[in-house]
Amino acid sequence: MSNIILHHYPTSPFSEKVRLILGYKAIPWQSVMIPRIMPKPDVVALTGGYRRTPFMQIGADIYCDTALMCDELERRFPSPSLYPAGVPCGLVDTVAQWADTTLFWQGAIGYAFQPKSLAFMFADAPPEATKAFAADRAAMRAGAPRIGPAESAGALKVFLQRVDSMLETQPHLLSSTPSLADFSAYHPLWFVRRIEPIAAILATVKNVLPWMDRMAAIGHGTATKLSSAEAIALAESTPTRVADLPWHDEHGIAADTAVTITPLDYAFDAVAGELVIATANELAIKRTDERAGEVIVHFPRVGYKLERVAA
Repeated sequence: MSNIILHHYPTSPFSEKVRLILGYKAIPWQSVMIPRIMPKPDVVALTGGYRRTPFMQIGADIYCDTALMCDELERRFPSPSLYPAGVPCGLVDTVAQWADTTLFWQGAIGYAFQPKSLAFMFADAPPEATKAFAADRAAMRAGAPRIGPAESAGALKVFLQRVDSMLETQPHLLSSTPSLADFSAYHPLWFVRRIEPIAAILATVKNVLPWMDRMAAIGHGTATKLSSAEAIALAESTPTRVADLPWHDEHGIAADTAVTITPLDYAFDAVAGELVIATANELAIKRTDERAGEVIVHFPRVGYKLERVAA
């Protein structure tokens, strides 16, 4: 049985990105379903407060943000690679980052969260469920302005033209085989495609839907169901070891210092612990939970704020 545990829920776009990568790499994995909205006590026990979906667990190592999850999966399972031969890694990562941020927020999500979409998504749910979801997402935005549907529709059409042009002469965005860029660009459009009243926008270009069908055909591989209580028990029973990695200091903060790590763009929930990893690409803290025991919570350096805890 694989030791890869994905904490997710079915309609989470970023979860779909990781699920497809697990399928592409043929990695057996364990599936823990988590709530869409707060409270998430079992999530907090493992992450210390990080509330975004998904997160990945390997024993007592907790990986936050799909950018870092993909790096870790590539390191542990290098074949087939998310970086096709002949394509610069920097190009793959740059397109993937654009897709995870600009395409996702300015295009897909801004366009998706309009009244007819919400009515479709919550058609079978009681009114209080819709209100609770809206309140949860408003708390995650913390007052940041929302892009209107008209502006997002215009942006999404521009972005679709760009993606379409990349598929004009090849089956995937940057080569004949999928790269991290494909998985990152796929999941925002997958989310739009699931919402029937707005999905027709994807047909305004000719190459995107056939590419999406090719990506969907990859599948999610082999998953085994696991309860959140079982996942917490696995963290407690699997002590983590911090690798002897080079220290990359941008803050004047030494190892084992009490710190917090907080996302820079949304869901500003700080996670506190002792800094144990600070490489060029990754930050990680050690924390102790009464249920999960000692865990190491990992974050990508890009997109997160590291701060010393005031004495």
